Amino acid sequence: MSTDKFGSVPKFGLGTFRLKDQVVMDSVRAALDVGYRAIDTAQGYGNEAEIGEVLAESGIHRDELFLTTKIKPDNYSRSSLVASLQDSVEKLGVEAVDLTLIHWPVPNGPVKPEEYLKALADGLDQGLTRQIGVSNFNIEGLKQARAILGDVPIATNQVEIHPYLQNRRLAEFARGEGIHLTSYMTLAVGKVMDDPVMQDIARAHRATPAQVALAWALAQEYSVIPSSTKRKNLQSNLGALTLRLTDEDMTRIAGLEQGESARIANPESARPVWD
Repeated sequence: MSTDKFGSVPKFGLGTFRLKDQVVMDSVRAALDVGYRAIDTAQGYGNEAEIGEVLAESGIHRDELFLTTKIKPDNYSRSSLVASLQDSVEKLGVEAVDLTLIHWPVPNGPVKPEEYLKALADGLDQGLTRQIGVSNFNIEGLKQARAILGDVPIATNQVEIHPYLQNRRLAEFARGEGIHLTSYMTLAVGKVMDDPVMQDIARAHRATPAQVALAWALAQEYSVIPSSTKRKNLQSNLGALTLRLTDEDMTRIAGLEQGESARIANPESARPVWD
């Protein structure tokens, strides 16, 4: 299922933000059981070891899995980043992860992009990760990352995108530059489920509002990483892969845009100046 890709990144994966301990283990176990093969985590989530335990017991061949982690700001220095990635790899129980992202740009932090991006490239050179990318970068940040990394590809920029925050300027720039986007919080932490427009479109397709939101993102060639603690929802969300929305559906969802007031993930110390 999730071997279908946009470029080098799977279209569909499991997000694990805010899932810890037995909860994350149960979620990952259920997701693998219903067909997920891409798992997204982060050092800051505090759940890499638990995910690694479930992966080890699953018996699924490593080549069938796509594992993404993110470096947390505390580990951005060149003296710390590669060692922290090695620790993440060990917790996940693999020889290398498939994709490693810089979690937040932290524009006013003590470690500048030139240092942490070059350190991330070091992790790539040392074989700890097969690809690298970024998360929560604005247009200027992407330009800067491209300049620093040179010929090293940016596999994706993982950003908040949902029907109420459509990030159109960033999306247009990324598309023009050939930079793939991964949408997180695609369901706007459940808000889409109660939206009359999303419900109406869902009824027309005999689908769920969650499937509609995910299909909307997929139609724009964004990868998606929804999370759930319920097996029923994990299974249902996969229906987005075969749901085809009409042009009218897409136009109606475009009309739900609310701009910056709808942004959910917005830590003051780590965020860029949003586009």
